[in-house]
Amino acid sequence: NGLIISAVACGHHLHTPMFFFLLNLALSDLGSICTTVPKAMHNSLWDTRDISYTGCAAQLFFFVFFLAAEFSLLTVMCYDRYVSICKPLHYGTLLGSRACAHMAAAAWASAFLYSLLHTANTFSLPLCHGNALGQFFCEIPQILKLSCSNSFIRELGPLLGSVLLFFGCFVFIVFSYVQIFRAVLRIPSEQGRHKAFSTCLPHLAVLSLFLSTGIYANLKPPSTSTPSLDVVVSVLYSVVPPALNPLIYSLRNQELKAAV
Repeated sequence: NGLIISAVACGHHLHTPMFFFLLNLALSDLGSICTTVPKAMHNSLWDTRDISYTGCAAQLFFFVFFLAAEFSLLTVMCYDRYVSICKPLHYGTLLGSRACAHMAAAAWASAFLYSLLHTANTFSLPLCHGNALGQFFCEIPQILKLSCSNSFIRELGPLLGSVLLFFGCFVFIVFSYVQIFRAVLRIPSEQGRHKAFSTCLPHLAVLSLFLSTGIYANLKPPSTSTPSLDVVVSVLYSVVPPALNPLIYSLRNQELKAAV
């Protein structure tokens, strides 16, 4: 992620909308990893499992913030792919530098508000079931297990908001890719179809990895939940996607591979 950020920032030939959004995605991935992994490594090296109340709140806020920012940016990047393939003649107009900056700012701002709402709501609950989390970092489901009030009622509002936001973004992504595939199939030459489709493969792979791990982590049956499985699932959705995203993008993009 650091190499991608440096390559895009320093390479003037990479100052395009696609690489601008990729830089923002790398920032969110780097932030997500730095929120959980260093503390987990510190605890492992020093054989401790402690984190302060304030530290837990800060970790939860930044983790949710970077996770929400990543999903928002992946949605915006889907629009970038849609315009580049379905409306190539209007690409410069629809995705000028000002429009890209506004979309990126909206993604980060919405993620900030989303994270602030969830963190404030979670830590407003009184905790009376001890202070031991069955996880290597602070996450909302584990904190709610320690609550002595009806956490479901308190979380119902933010949960409904999350579902509506996710559903809206998901519908937009599906609609965009339906239009993209229709446009690609109308390209007469096989080489042209392959080139157009290959520009979408990295985004599709990253999006699929992010959604599949996140959905499984949140919708896995409670009956199958064990402490060891919870840790594995948390690693899958919190560490694996941010670590693999730069590899997926750099392997498929010759310009980025050369710059890195």
